[in-house]
Amino acid sequence: MRVARLRVLGFRNLREQEVELGPSVSLLWGPNGAGKTNLLEALFVGLAGGSCRTNTAREAIAFDEPLARVEVDVSADREERSFLWSLARGGERRHLLDGTPMGPELARERPALAVFLPDRLGLVKGPPSARRQHLDRLVAALWPGRSDARRRYGRALGQRNALLGRVRAGLAPSDSLDAWDAELASVGCELVEARRDAIKVLAPEFTAAAGDLGLRDPASLRYAPRSDAASPEELALELAERRPGDVERGFTGHGPHLDEIHLELDGRSVRRYGSQGEQRTALLALLFAERRALLEVRRMPPLMLLDDVMSELDPGRRELLAARLAEGDGQTVITATETDHVPATPARLEIAVRDGAAVHQLASDGEAAPSTTAFAA
Repeated sequence: MRVARLRVLGFRNLREQEVELGPSVSLLWGPNGAGKTNLLEALFVGLAGGSCRTNTAREAIAFDEPLARVEVDVSADREERSFLWSLARGGERRHLLDGTPMGPELARERPALAVFLPDRLGLVKGPPSARRQHLDRLVAALWPGRSDARRRYGRALGQRNALLGRVRAGLAPSDSLDAWDAELASVGCELVEARRDAIKVLAPEFTAAAGDLGLRDPASLRYAPRSDAASPEELALELAERRPGDVERGFTGHGPHLDEIHLELDGRSVRRYGSQGEQRTALLALLFAERRALLEVRRMPPLMLLDDVMSELDPGRRELLAARLAEGDGQTVITATETDHVPATPARLEIAVRDGAAVHQLASDGEAAPSTTAFAA
């Protein structure tokens, strides 16, 4: 599946426009503030239905516009499909695929996404919850049939926590928690198994990608579940044993919602001891590992969205990264302030961005590519 074109209207500082993307690497280049990152975000929003930069969706609506609208056309098996996302100032939101509202079933038909933004270093440096959420999204991309485990676990956890409050207040007996302990344990073991399977595929690819990108120390990816329970019955027993403490606190203090995923260099935590450069490279290695994993499991590379990824890399690592981008059959959109910041790759499409618009496109062979155009809302 490839992204063919992007159309935007009223999205941040972007002008109304249509942008054609290349089949391999599309380089958005231009000065800071021109709108390169906003174009990346628009691609993500159109496909995923939410922002990769903020939790406040209304920030995406341009100051003088009544709504923001993004359309992304993709092609797969010689068939073209269209994603549409829009948000009005009044709060009305739409996310459609070929005119049909997106739901869990249709969500499985969108391309997988791998995103690097400078502020996404929180995935490496931030709390464990960010890494858990990221891993669970990868599980959903690798095995769509297992995508519901996280939602069901969250529902069971919320119900158990609510009941803990009632038990603490004397409004419910302690044994009323038995049913939710069993449910939480059952879905929890399902979630842990899916995470283990994902790490099993991802870990060797992470080590290889980190080495290719120039990290000298051996890199490793390690899953550390809170519980070693081998069955739902064992996990339910652990929850029952910890029930008095949970009642006193008013929340569940044990289970997969407290698991950790460690990124390490020679056994040392990248989060705690890695330099800024090592943390950036580790994040890139994780994204490229996901790309390889998706190719291996689903024969479907993700769309890679890489913002300002070269700015803090030395020339050697830039070359290594460019070589990775040229591998396989994937599609990448990358931003830079100058074209020479990104080493050349075959079939690269260069798109100049100025004042919120993609104003010129040039293929890497020097031939002019299709120009950008406005579209009617």
